[in-house]
Amino acid sequence: MKRQIAFAALPALALGACNFAPRYVQPTPPVPQSLPQGGVYPALAGTETAADALGWREFFVDPRLQQVIATALAENRNLRATLANVERARALYRVDSAALFPIVNATGTLSAVQGTAGRVTDNFLVQAGTSAYEIDLWGRLRNQSRSSLETYLATDEGRKATQIALVAEAASAWLSYAATADALRIAEETVASRRSTLDVNVRREANGIGTRLEVATATTALNSAEAAVADFRTSLAQARNALDLIVGKPLTDDLLPTTLGAGDQIRDALPVGLSSEVLLRRPDVLAAEHDLKATYADIGAARAAFFPTLSLTGLFGFASAGLTNIFNSGEFQKTVNGSLRQRIFDGGATANNLAAAKASRDAALATYERTIQTAFREVADALARRGTIDESIRAQSSLEANAATAYRISQSRYDAGVANYLEPLDAQRTLYSARQSLISARLTKAANMVELYRALGGGLVEVTRQ
Repeated sequence: MKRQIAFAALPALALGACNFAPRYVQPTPPVPQSLPQGGVYPALAGTETAADALGWREFFVDPRLQQVIATALAENRNLRATLANVERARALYRVDSAALFPIVNATGTLSAVQGTAGRVTDNFLVQAGTSAYEIDLWGRLRNQSRSSLETYLATDEGRKATQIALVAEAASAWLSYAATADALRIAEETVASRRSTLDVNVRREANGIGTRLEVATATTALNSAEAAVADFRTSLAQARNALDLIVGKPLTDDLLPTTLGAGDQIRDALPVGLSSEVLLRRPDVLAAEHDLKATYADIGAARAAFFPTLSLTGLFGFASAGLTNIFNSGEFQKTVNGSLRQRIFDGGATANNLAAAKASRDAALATYERTIQTAFREVADALARRGTIDESIRAQSSLEANAATAYRISQSRYDAGVANYLEPLDAQRTLYSARQSLISARLTKAANMVELYRALGGGLVEVTRQ
């Protein structure tokens, strides 16, 4: 009886057993403590950033864009695959956790024995028990479970990173479509203007006050504009195809933007703090840290393999000659056995498993630090662009205004007969280029804000599982 009590108490004793996993200490981030500022970088506020706590609906303020992003989060196939991988990691963690508990099986048997007098005797047996339940004296099973937990958490952080990237990708594609629509409209307006100019030159030649060279030059300019319109129409169709792929289903026309305008479909400012600690909260950085923690648990499991394993086998049940009174017969049977196993020789497999676990830890540490460095660069690059884009837009806006003025003056000079046709044509080309460049600058600013939002870890939403 004392032996049975001792075996029964072993699972409780195992709860306080050894754990050979090394103690985890968060590595010091291999980046400056503050985000860059000064020079091309904008001056940053001294408060901690709230960008990663800002919901994407608060950042993307256009209702159509909000609906597009929501649809992408529900329909995008890459995100669905990521969610499935999260569920798989969760299930595997639960499988490893189940090893901490004994597996209990139940059996029932019936046997009939015929005696010499022809009488048949029935024997009934009902039993339940566990076989080879390992007592986790050295923490091997707990570290395996811990490793699976960290792997699951890393996968879930990967889901968040994929989600944030999808929000940014959908928004960027939507804004690119808007900018392409603006570029197409300018090209179409240029075609209409150059077609009108060609008609004027044809009439001037017919009346003897124009030349064939002016007609040919005007025709060339018109053809160039028509080719640009064809290219932009192709680009607009391709931009829609790309947006449909990102979203996961075809979008209706009412959800598509007609113009980028000044890019006010998103917030024009984002709170950014001085500390680079915000990078440690990015999902991809957290995922890398969970992977690193998993390797610490793997080392603990590998170290525990050097020590003997203690297995417990227990069986209890009832036996009776009659089924109706099997639980009342008082014939209760029970057995408890324990076995200790120590590996003597394995050709160095156990030692090499430990060496491999330590090498995996070193690799995971390097990956974690590299992930932080990459995050720092992404934020620094976005801040560098943010610090100069407004100046670029001001210059492009001034260029467009002056190019428009120059075109009007040169056209008036041509109409008055004091300038040849090449003067207004060159001015019109300059104006066309300036208008297209202004659209590109505005798109760059909008895309930069989206990238800064993503790089700071913003855009997170809760996932609704089916």
